[in-house]
Amino acid sequence: MANIKSAKKRIKVADKKTARNRRVKNSLKAILKAYEASLAEGDLETAGEQLRLAEKKLMQAASKGTIKKQTASRKVSRLTKRFNEARASE
Repeated sequence: MANIKSAKKRIKVADKKTARNRRVKNSLKAILKAYEASLAEGDLETAGEQLRLAEKKLMQAASKGTIKKQTASRKVSRLTKRFNEARASE
């Protein structure tokens, strides 16, 4: 355990950031899971809405530093590609 005041503060700050990152990542997982489910069901209208929400949340997470910008872009690209393939197959 830290004895110096600034070290104690850094521990608190790190705990807050860890908790925030965990909340953001868990919500991202839930959004992506909902998108995958609607895509698997063939409900393209709902999947389109989920895709827009997922893109927004991924970019927000990237801007806050929770995930890397390139990771967010890659995920958005893959999600969009799958959506377009599903739409083209119908």
